[in-house]
Amino acid sequence: MGKALIIGCGGVASVAIHKCCQNSEVFEEICIASRTKSKCDALKEKLQGTTSTKISTAQVDADKVEELVALIEKFRPDVVMNLALPYQDLTIMDACLATRTDYLDTANYEPEDTAKFEYKWQWAYRDRFREAGITAVLGCGFDPGVTGVFSAYALKHEFDEIHYIDILDCNGGDHGYPFATNFNPEINIREVSANGSYWEDGHWVETKPMEIKREYDFAGVGKKDMYLLHHEELESLALNIPGIKRIRFFMTFGQSYLTHLKCLEDVGMTSIKPILYEGREIVPLQFLKAVLPDPASLGPRTVGKTNIGCIFQGVKDGKEKTYYLYNICDHQECYREVGSQAISYTTGVPAMIGAMLMLQGKWKKPGVFNVEEFDPDPFMDALNRWGLPWQEDRHPVLVD
Repeated sequence: MGKALIIGCGGVASVAIHKCCQNSEVFEEICIASRTKSKCDALKEKLQGTTSTKISTAQVDADKVEELVALIEKFRPDVVMNLALPYQDLTIMDACLATRTDYLDTANYEPEDTAKFEYKWQWAYRDRFREAGITAVLGCGFDPGVTGVFSAYALKHEFDEIHYIDILDCNGGDHGYPFATNFNPEINIREVSANGSYWEDGHWVETKPMEIKREYDFAGVGKKDMYLLHHEELESLALNIPGIKRIRFFMTFGQSYLTHLKCLEDVGMTSIKPILYEGREIVPLQFLKAVLPDPASLGPRTVGKTNIGCIFQGVKDGKEKTYYLYNICDHQECYREVGSQAISYTTGVPAMIGAMLMLQGKWKKPGVFNVEEFDPDPFMDALNRWGLPWQEDRHPVLVD
């Protein structure tokens, strides 16, 4: 059916690539491109005997538009799947514009020098993508991604109007290390150490990092402490879900993680401000990333489950109702299937599904869109088919 250029070869990209190869009738051909071509080659070698998808590899610096354009023109993909770092979103979008190629990513743009992620930079491309007649799908991981699809599905099938959304992200996995991050340490620590915020009554309410804490009893995992964070899908859902009064995002953290993080913050290791060390500039957080365990290495040693979903409150046929959509994912089952832990799995599978729907023409219209702006039904069906089955609770415990 089509060709996909996949930029990136880390944990999430590896899952998406495995899933594309399981789905050969849609992904007839893929090219895996990364700064380190040897990683792409190793994955190709592992997969090419197991699939009818034709796999090629390439070296590319995703910070350089001209290199990206040359690669796109050589491979001529139907869609570019950006599974690199959020710092590269804009250069890859520029290359897609120059070559009139559809684009998909899993996380919104973040400038390297400020720990601030928001959609304004990518939304600024709307007119240009529309005029070029190409589609950009933003944030097609789990959160953001599936959480937006869940919201669109709830609005389409369960509510006339949704007033409150609480997004709950619980990782009940244990990797055995005193401190490690489940995805890119640099992005993870920037996200967690930033101020929290939530959307209420048409404006943002800002909170101090980890200021708001709640306990929740998660199906399949048990009771966990969770903390209110800022997260990018709050921004798009506030815009795209009519009648919304409040949206919040909570993520679970264990005490050991928080204690280590606080200590690292106190001694300056989470800073993104360059310092001079032995005659050269280094960024402390980037150095910390180099000494922490690689998230891709956590798969074999992580046990437990994740539970990620959305609790909705709103109105149907004049009556108030609540509804909870969520997915439970088992770290060890993910590792057995694709050699990865569940955090990468829950992001990589939706990326493949989004790209599949673009190739099938089901999610295709000129412009730049967040996932909740498309029909959720084919995506929801695909979640059940491709390893992330969803569950419903019509009487959930609410978060106060």
